[in-house]
Amino acid sequence: MPIINNFALRFWLILLAAFIGLFILFKPVLMPFLAGLAVAYFLEPVVSALEKRKVPRWAGALIVLSGFLLVVGLMILLVWPLVNTQVSALLNILPDYATRIREHYVPWAQDWLARFSPDDVEKIRNAATQSAGDAAEWVSGTVKKIVSGGFAFIDAVMLSIITPVTAFHVLRDWGKLTKVIDQLIPRNHYAVVREQMAAIDETLSGFVRGQAIVCLILGTVYSLGLAVNGLKYGATVGIIAGILTIIPYVGTVFGWVTAVLLAAVQFDGDWWRIGGVVAVFAIGHFFEAYILTPRFVGHRVNLHPVWILFALIAGVKLMGFTGVLIAVPTAAVVGVLIRFAVREYKDSSLYK
Repeated sequence: MPIINNFALRFWLILLAAFIGLFILFKPVLMPFLAGLAVAYFLEPVVSALEKRKVPRWAGALIVLSGFLLVVGLMILLVWPLVNTQVSALLNILPDYATRIREHYVPWAQDWLARFSPDDVEKIRNAATQSAGDAAEWVSGTVKKIVSGGFAFIDAVMLSIITPVTAFHVLRDWGKLTKVIDQLIPRNHYAVVREQMAAIDETLSGFVRGQAIVCLILGTVYSLGLAVNGLKYGATVGIIAGILTIIPYVGTVFGWVTAVLLAAVQFDGDWWRIGGVVAVFAIGHFFEAYILTPRFVGHRVNLHPVWILFALIAGVKLMGFTGVLIAVPTAAVVGVLIRFAVREYKDSSLYK
């Protein structure tokens, strides 16, 4: 018997279209609720562990969520003043840094360009100008989408109030919610659907929870390493690089490029100290690739970095910050379903 007959296929396609339509319709108000679901999903294993120790579900949810919010609040109170001060100081000193770059590195670049013909030089300049313009436009548009979609003042207020409330109720009623979903699964395909849902949960939980730990550790390593190396504003660069590690390659590339540029200006040709900055990110990347990611994320995730990167960029482009919240879950679901479809295809008479 086929997994899905024609009637069932039409039913699920109609249901999917209705879900997408409702999601688009209510997108402006979904963000704090999605954030609450994400927090609840992240904390659920801890609440379940407390429940096994005879702690009432509501009490466990309250304890774990309160502790989580306390830790996040303390981190914001400790980190935000530092980041805000360093970013403001960096913005004020950028004109001076630009002057130093022109004085020290423009002559070297001119000597290097002198090896080429005038036509080639013009092509290089045009290409660099076009690429810089495209990059600036993309970054500006992305930031505007994130800000307009998630961090306007009213949205920030909603986020701070609705997200904890949503997270608490979802954590408290987790068993009831999962039971309702379980009862809605078609009985004749129950085993197959449960298998795919378990695979989605394993993929998603492995990436989200594991990658959060990796980001925290790398942010700490980068910040301390750059600060010890004497790089001004290094702590802020390290923190941002650690946060951006949630996006494959982006955190490392951002931190590496930004820190090296700052070091090139601040250390004035002291290649040993510049090399120390490079070494911080080289060591961090080594630990990420060979120790942290295998230990906390593991190979069971089955989410290719390029696929995650595509999902996050598409999410930001289409839905702003709300898109960021659903990008990885969507990538996990699609990845599992594609692998299931390939397996079914290889077992079908069409393939054999």
